Amino acid sequence: MSNPSTHEVEVFYDGGCPLCVREIALLRRWDRNGRILFTDIEAPEFRPASYGKTHDELMAQMHARLPDGTWLRGVEVFRRMYAAVGFRSLVAVSRLPLISQALDAGYWLFAKNRLRLTGRCQSGVCKVSMPAPEAAKTTTAGR
Repeated sequence: MSNPSTHEVEVFYDGGCPLCVREIALLRRWDRNGRILFTDIEAPEFRPASYGKTHDELMAQMHARLPDGTWLRGVEVFRRMYAAVGFRSLVAVSRLPLISQALDAGYWLFAKNRLRLTGRCQSGVCKVSMPAPEAAKTTTAGR
């Protein structure tokens, strides 16, 4: 397991998702100061249990971990990534009440249908187990 303390955020992404990989590649290019630690949850050496998570949990939606051990999920992960690469003004707009609610709902719908939308259904199963948008809040490790 990597030491995320030298980064602002460690992002756990699905390296088998074409759309996800494209966005992560873009963010890697923009992350000139190494503020984001990118962890591919589909890499053969990745062990979710060493992070206290299951593969299914991490597949259900984007997760990130802050250096203090706080876990983030959903849209907040994207906010942290984009803030880390310099888009703090855009992130501030994304926190406005109606915009924030629309982003949360849109991301929830995408994440719930992501396997089907990216052609990655397995044995006819195309859904992931998703908590409702209001449940996608910050959690702290060990609490």
